[in-house]
Amino acid sequence: MRPSRRTVLAATATATATAASMGATASASAAETGTRPLATAQPPSGELRALLREIDPARIEATVRKLVSFGTRHTLSVQDDRDRGIGAARDWILSEMKSYAAASGGRMTAELQSYVQEPASRIPVATRITNVVATLRGSVTPERVYVVSGHYDSRVTDVMDATSDAPGADDDASGVAVAMELARVMAKRRPAATIVFAAVAGEEQGLYGAAHMASRYKDVGADVQGMFTNDIVGSSTADDGTKDPYTVRLFAEGVPTSETPEQAAVRRSVGGENDSPSRQLARFVRDTADNAATGMRVRVIYRRDRYRRGGDHIPFLERAYPAARFTEPAEDFAHQHQDVRVEDGKQYGDLPEFCDFAFTARVARVNAAALWSLAQAPGTPRGARIRTADLTNATHLTWTRGSEPDLAGYEVVWRETTAPEWTHVIPVGDVTSHEVDLSKDNVFFGVRAVNRSGYRSPVAFPDPQT
Repeated sequence: MRPSRRTVLAATATATATAASMGATASASAAETGTRPLATAQPPSGELRALLREIDPARIEATVRKLVSFGTRHTLSVQDDRDRGIGAARDWILSEMKSYAAASGGRMTAELQSYVQEPASRIPVATRITNVVATLRGSVTPERVYVVSGHYDSRVTDVMDATSDAPGADDDASGVAVAMELARVMAKRRPAATIVFAAVAGEEQGLYGAAHMASRYKDVGADVQGMFTNDIVGSSTADDGTKDPYTVRLFAEGVPTSETPEQAAVRRSVGGENDSPSRQLARFVRDTADNAATGMRVRVIYRRDRYRRGGDHIPFLERAYPAARFTEPAEDFAHQHQDVRVEDGKQYGDLPEFCDFAFTARVARVNAAALWSLAQAPGTPRGARIRTADLTNATHLTWTRGSEPDLAGYEVVWRETTAPEWTHVIPVGDVTSHEVDLSKDNVFFGVRAVNRSGYRSPVAFPDPQT
């Protein structure tokens, strides 16, 4: 017999309390970060806590300062000088990534991913654009891929000036340092799924490197289930001098960029504007990283990116991959992209002196918590459907069972239509359908997978099935 609506509400309240607290851990996390516990929160395992402790602010600082030492890393700068220009930076990053791979027992590879960009916007002559890519192959489901990146090219005020010093400490040596530090720390470990650590070029000229990487994944049908770019994550100080060293912004678009008009119409009709795969990815970041172990509050921004600008997650969005952008809480435009100069005794330019490396290390921990949890969890459930043919006050959900060998079962989640986060969790077991005695017209539902280690996947939002 199907449980009554009162039973469902009582059970979900209990499940919510259990999932939100998970003992004392989530409560302590919420107290330290100033946020409320999330019903779907996933406190870090001992394995993840050990990984987070290895992230080193001093190494991040050293990486940023080394990248700055190349003078300029402009995409159009010299590529065959050992000491200056984007080519020197490229070769150093590759050398570092190879040194991390050497400690992986053969699980990680590091390579250059190059192509020649013909003349285009901000590319006046044919130019070789090269990404540096380190791939840590998964040990259980290697076909499932997660990507983290920063862009190693830099610029000054004039985006076509390829010769002036362009230190690019905050934008975006900081993001490259995050990706490289994660590669170093994770190389010695065995994720279940594949994690890719990338330093891409051509961002300032038009997201060229990231577009090439995303296209290569799309061309081979790669199952990229999540991508994060870290762009401008080096400072916690705003242009008015105020500091917010314990918050990072995460930009996540709503209705997917890649949707057809017909798909968009269906989504609008069922109210799924706030439930794109990228929004579920952002919620997953909060579930796993908005806690005491990272020391950070993740502020999710319901936009694709900032006004008039965009980052390397956008080419992935355009190819229907879930993707989001990390960036600092408030940018300092007085230094960003400015030429190196001294005025009234003050030095200006995108220099390491304006960076907060302890802050950047905490951003790296946020990335690490999300990526490791994604890689260790089952993949996002596929084929999630909500049956709409039957006009009843119950909700029938179906989905396709995953192929992971350690899959333990599934959970149904739900929330009021006005709520931004999932508020209730219902464990349903190792099944592929479940009926809830709540009206599909009144709340939003989702499904997530659970493995035997307790890792949960991102939520799948169900499409209507007539």
